[in-house]
Amino acid sequence: MSYLLQQTILYTIPLMIVALAGVFSERSGTINIALEGLMIIGAFIGVYFVRSIILLNVPLSFGQPLLILGMIVSIIGGCLFSLLLGFAAIRLKANQTIGGSALNLLAPALVLFLILIITSQSVLNIDSKYSSNDYFMLNQDDFGLGTKLENPLGVIGNVLFNKTYITTWICLALYLGLSIMLYKTRFGLRLRSCGENPQAADSLGINVYKMRYAGILISGGLAGLGGFVYSVTTVAASSNGDVAGFGFLALAVMIFGNWKPRNIAAAALLFGLLKCIAVGYPYIDINNDGIYFLNTIGVSQHIYRILPYVITLIVLAFTSKKSRAPKAEGIPYDKGER
Repeated sequence: MSYLLQQTILYTIPLMIVALAGVFSERSGTINIALEGLMIIGAFIGVYFVRSIILLNVPLSFGQPLLILGMIVSIIGGCLFSLLLGFAAIRLKANQTIGGSALNLLAPALVLFLILIITSQSVLNIDSKYSSNDYFMLNQDDFGLGTKLENPLGVIGNVLFNKTYITTWICLALYLGLSIMLYKTRFGLRLRSCGENPQAADSLGINVYKMRYAGILISGGLAGLGGFVYSVTTVAASSNGDVAGFGFLALAVMIFGNWKPRNIAAAALLFGLLKCIAVGYPYIDINNDGIYFLNTIGVSQHIYRILPYVITLIVLAFTSKKSRAPKAEGIPYDKGER
């Protein structure tokens, strides 16, 4: 059970943070289907930065400062790449869906080209000494808890404090903080107004263009961060121009969650569980009895692997009609038009 819960959290966190990235962009009025491409860019930049620091032999006693720096760099990289979408959608008033699709095509090609130049291979790995996820993991000793988790907290304590990542705690803090900002601050109110009625917002002195750029920058930074977190926690700190469709899954989570952070968190947990089952079904011991049930029932591994995407289609088919997107989403704003 501990393994199932731990792995579910690992898949839930990037889904949740990238879905929130989509919310900020679309609440400001700009469709952002480039989340997949932004994740790919963030994963590459973060992994390349961490790899470069390690190769420079900069003294680091443990992996957490390096991981935090990688997160910051991936956020910056995602912000910069998202400016391409912002320029096309806001300045040029281009079709936002086509612009996002173009970035999704550009990102993997660009990343694979750069990886080939850097390593002459198709995968960029962190130095082998640090490629193990254990280097970046936190254990209960790091929290000063020693063996106290064995009785008082049991499975929950083991899941939260043993073999976890600092990225999990930072992303949760960011998610809570940004969700509060979106709904409880003046900036959040102005941002959401630009996605609902930009003409009314403009009449009140709000700069719609700046707010939409802000939404896209926040969206790009969060998506880049999500890509780096995904690469560190689920694929042994590597970048290969692919994030296994997590950007598109995050879009589904956002729509299923009706563009609301609380609903998105629950949806991300569901999809994270499905993704965990798809990847880790041979190792899931639900009752801690030594029997890996999902691996013994004779279901093909391909069924498990397509399960998250099939469920995505089913969920969207039944919930999309009830979803309420921001009214001005995808509509270019022209200050001269009234």
